[in-house]
Amino acid sequence: MPEADTLDDLTESFINYLLVECGLSRNTILSYSHDLQLFTRFLLSKEISGFDGVRPDMITSFIISEKNRGLSINSISRTIVAIRMLYKFLLSEGKLRTNPFTVIDSPKLWKRLPEVIPVHKIDDLLAVPNTQTKLGMRNKAILELMYATGARVSEVVAIQMDWVNLEYRYMKCRGKGSKERIVPLGTKAIEAIQGYLTLARPELKNSRDSAYLFLSKAGRPLRRENIWVVVKNCAAKAGIPGKISPHKLRHSFATHLLENGADLRSVQEMLGHVNVSTTQIYTHVGKQHLKAIHRHYHPRT
Repeated sequence: MPEADTLDDLTESFINYLLVECGLSRNTILSYSHDLQLFTRFLLSKEISGFDGVRPDMITSFIISEKNRGLSINSISRTIVAIRMLYKFLLSEGKLRTNPFTVIDSPKLWKRLPEVIPVHKIDDLLAVPNTQTKLGMRNKAILELMYATGARVSEVVAIQMDWVNLEYRYMKCRGKGSKERIVPLGTKAIEAIQGYLTLARPELKNSRDSAYLFLSKAGRPLRRENIWVVVKNCAAKAGIPGKISPHKLRHSFATHLLENGADLRSVQEMLGHVNVSTTQIYTHVGKQHLKAIHRHYHPRT
């Protein structure tokens, strides 16, 4: 029985195809060869010995790792093109039966991704609020909840008291188009929310009877700009450079889960992110499975 082709064997066949059949310039072929070497090394580091064992979330993790290494958008886009061409070649040669790139977004989408806050800087950020004060306890709960759930700022200000179930470790989010989803809550977020509900919110509420979770010092529901100010001020005190927004926390939530091995479909369901180009990979995942994924992979659970 003949031995299976290795990653290097298949890559070499593809490079030879480019040389003989495609008429690409020598520099382009050298660039593609270099890009594919990076990809195969990444796969080997994950103990993946064949291209047929690659899932869409693995390609996403590779792209994220290249972005975090400081590669330019143009370099990453070229790498994605090279891998796409490789997979099309292998499919045409009968070396593969499936193509994980059918569910990967266009490289152009990566131009719009914000920078990720490193986990150690997230820890610094979440340590900023002074939990000896009412507003500090509230701000701690806001930041922990946002990083624990990846909720949009518009979703955070809309959270009502009866949407949060600390006993069963989840909360309800109402996203774009009033679409509802259930997201798990980790231990750190639960502790911060419980402290806020017990010690801070009753005093913030004053004489007002509000159904909303997060209140201003006057007892009114917070607005989106209030959350922006909380995130921006705490990020500055934590020494996090650049423009920090609530969306950066959302993206960091997703990226950190993926980098720690969470599967892409579960993360997308937790985010409530609907995109035409990725809808075919969505499957219904039970709430208990989402909780297990979140508990296993989230760094602050």
